[in-house]
Amino acid sequence: MRHLLEVDDLSTTELVDMLDLSRAATVPRSLDGLGMALLFEKPSARTRNSMEMAVVQLGGHPLTIRPDEVGLDTRESVEDVTRTLCCYHAAIGARVFEHSKLERMTQVSSVPIVNMLSDEAHPLQALADLLTIADEFGDISALGQRTIAYVGDGNNVARSLAIGAGMLGMTVQVATPVGYELSESDVARIIATGAALQTTNDPLAAVAGASVVYTDVWASMGQESEADQRRAAFAGFTVNNAMMANAAADAIFMHCLPAHRGEEVSSEVLEGPQSRVWPQAENRMHAARGALVWLMEQR
Repeated sequence: MRHLLEVDDLSTTELVDMLDLSRAATVPRSLDGLGMALLFEKPSARTRNSMEMAVVQLGGHPLTIRPDEVGLDTRESVEDVTRTLCCYHAAIGARVFEHSKLERMTQVSSVPIVNMLSDEAHPLQALADLLTIADEFGDISALGQRTIAYVGDGNNVARSLAIGAGMLGMTVQVATPVGYELSESDVARIIATGAALQTTNDPLAAVAGASVVYTDVWASMGQESEADQRRAAFAGFTVNNAMMANAAADAIFMHCLPAHRGEEVSSEVLEGPQSRVWPQAENRMHAARGALVWLMEQR
C-alpha cells in the first residue's frame, strides 16, 4: 500500500513514471466501478474540479465531502472517519489544515491516501507544475538543464515544488522576504533530494537567467489577518514585466492560483504571452489522474 503525502514519498524513478502516466494518451479504467472520497477541510475550485474529473476519467465515482459532514476530531476522530471511508472507497483524498491529520490517516487506512493540500505540502500541485514545465521545454529527462525561480512566501507550494524540481535535477532558486523563508527542516528535506537549491532575499537575483518564474499569493487561506502585514513585508516581490525581463529569454511564468493581481503578480504578466497559468491549471486534472493510476497499480 502506497500513499502520496509529499513528492519525495516517491523515488525519482517513481516520480517520472507518475508524470509519464499523467501524459499518457490512453487512460486506463483504474477506478472502474469504484469510489473515491474527497474530503475538504479547505475549499478549492481547482482541486475539487480536477480531482472529480480525474476520478470520472478513470471510471470511478467521486464523492466530495464538506467539512461539516464529518468534523475531523470534533464529531469523530480522524482515525474513525478514515476507517469508515475505507468501507466504501478505493482511495481517499484529503485537503486539510494540519499535515498531521494525513499522517494519522495513513496509520489506519486500507486504501491509498492522497494529500490534496496541507499546511506542509501540496504534491498534486507540484506534479501539475512539473507537467507544465515538461510540456513547455520537452522531455522530462531534459529538465535538469533548466532553472526554476520561486518568488514569494516560503510556503507549502514552494516546498513541494522545490522537492519535485530538485528530484528531476533542476536548479531551484527561492527568493523570500526576511522572515518568510523556507524552514530549516524544509531546506534540509529539499537538499536531501540532491537538489541544487539556492535561497536569497533578492527576487531579481533569484530570477536571473531562470527558465521558469513562479509565485503564489502572499497570504494563504487561514492567514487573512496577516494580509496587511504581509503586503508591507513583500514590497518589491511583485512579479512584473521588469522582473520577467531579468529571466531567460524563453522564460515562462507560473502561478498555482488563485491570483491577486497587483500583489504577487501584475496583470500584464498574468495575462501576458509568457504566462502558462491556464495550461498549468488544466494539468491539475492530468496530474491527479496519473497519480491515481500509479497508486492503484501499487495495491
